[in-house]
Order: sequence, then C-alpha cells, then structure tokens
Amino acid sequence: MTFGSRLREAMDTRGPLCVGIDPHPALMDTWGLTDSAFGLEKFAMTAVEAFAGVVAVVKPQSAFFERHGSAGIAVLEKVVTACRESGALVLLDVKRGDIGSTAQAYADAYLTSSSPLAVEAITVSPYLGMGSLDPVIDTALRHDRGVFVLAMTSNPEGPQFQHARTADGRTVAGTVLDAVAARNVDVEGLGSVGAVVGATIGGPVDAELLDVNGPLLVPGIGAQGGTLDDVRRIFGSAVRNVLPSISRDILGAGPGKQALHEAALAAVELFSGLADPQS
Repeated sequence: MTFGSRLREAMDTRGPLCVGIDPHPALMDTWGLTDSAFGLEKFAMTAVEAFAGVVAVVKPQSAFFERHGSAGIAVLEKVVTACRESGALVLLDVKRGDIGSTAQAYADAYLTSSSPLAVEAITVSPYLGMGSLDPVIDTALRHDRGVFVLAMTSNPEGPQFQHARTADGRTVAGTVLDAVAARNVDVEGLGSVGAVVGATIGGPVDAELLDVNGPLLVPGIGAQGGTLDDVRRIFGSAVRNVLPSISRDILGAGPGKQALHEAALAAVELFSGLADPQS
C-alpha cells in the first residue's frame, strides 16, 4: 500500500490525529527527568507506551533527539520501532531541505527500508526550490512512503516568506501547494505527498488551493491557539484530508501513562468528527 492509503486507513480506523513527541528540556524537567539520554529515553518511551497504540500518527521531533548525540539517535530508533509495533505510523519531523546528492542522502536516511531510521514519512522544507525536493519525493514514492512539504506554517514569522508574491502574482505558499497537488494529480484516493498548513494562519484559504489530493498536516492547535472551529473554517471542503497535530497539550498531561493515554483519547474523540459540521 502507498503511504497515502495507509494513512487514510489509519485515520479512518483510529481517528485523524497526529501526536508529537517533543522532549524539550523544560518539559522533561516538569516530568522530573534529567536533561540526559536517560531522561530522553524515559520520556519518549513513556509517551509511546501511553498513546502509540491509539493514535493514527506519532511525530517525533528529531532535533530533541539529535541534541543528545549518538545516544539520542539510538533512542529515536527505539521510538520508531516501538511506534510501528504499536500500529502507529511514524512521521519524523526533520524539516530537511537541500540539493542534489545531499537531498538524496537525506532521503536514503529516512525513506529507504534498509535504513535504521526508516519512517513512514518526513517533513521537508521547499525553500531551495520545489525541484530541490525531487530526490526526496521520488525516493518516498518509490518506497511507498510519504513527504509533508512546509507550505503555510503556524509560526508568526512564516508569512514573511510564504505570503510573498512571485513574478506571476501567486504567493510562494500557493506555488508550493500547486506543486504538491501536481505530485498527487493521478492518484486514486489520498496521495502520499502532503503539505503543512497551520491552524493559526488566519484563513479561510481558497479551498481549491488546499485541495492537493494529499494529507494536510495541521500544527498550531491547542497551545498555539488554534481550535477545532478554526480548522473547519480555514480548510472548508479540504478538511476531510486534515491531520491535526498536537504535542504540548497532550505531553503536558504526563508523566503518568494513564493521564497521557486519556489526554490522547480525548483529542482523538475531539477530532473524530472533524469533517462533520454537526459534531
């Protein structure tokens, strides 16, 4: 099955929710853990055990593992394996973006079955030009994996670049979304190339622009201010392909596994009727 097919199945079965694992030092401290590889592993594996069995997608933030060096990467490998064993798809938040052989090396690192860090999908940055992502996207599709391209992000600095106008009058974000749609144009069902569009972008956005026939990863919900109503208003008919992403609002319920589990289940229930305006 393609990544898009597996994601649609997971969203239909478990509900449309992506939960991040972001073990930043302040949050680890509130859990009573040291900022060390030991604390990192305790934090990350507690999260996996609490909710990887009930959510569609788990999204580890690679940077928080990388900062602990090789020991941190070893923990990340354990997280990926454990999530997969629990039935969750793994979206690694790495936001890579480079050219040529370096882009291909990133693709080989995360999107080929022979890699110890192979995951179902990764996030990528298109700001060296959409063509720079061809090695990553081609590798992902060849191995039935996915890519989420940054388009309109939830951070307040994003519009400086994303809303800038190109020579033909379109926004940069618009050209990115058009390129994503082009990659999914002949796909039946949900495409495997998605876009990242934040819940705090203000919207609504042209529904045709967001209808990329692929998944829309939507951060900015909860701690950053985005709500269920915001998502419905911004995405309109494209809401059927939205994968809401929540991290702090769920991780903040820790360190108890039961509390984390219940927080994840509450979020699943909240978004289970996302495409139904009556829910």
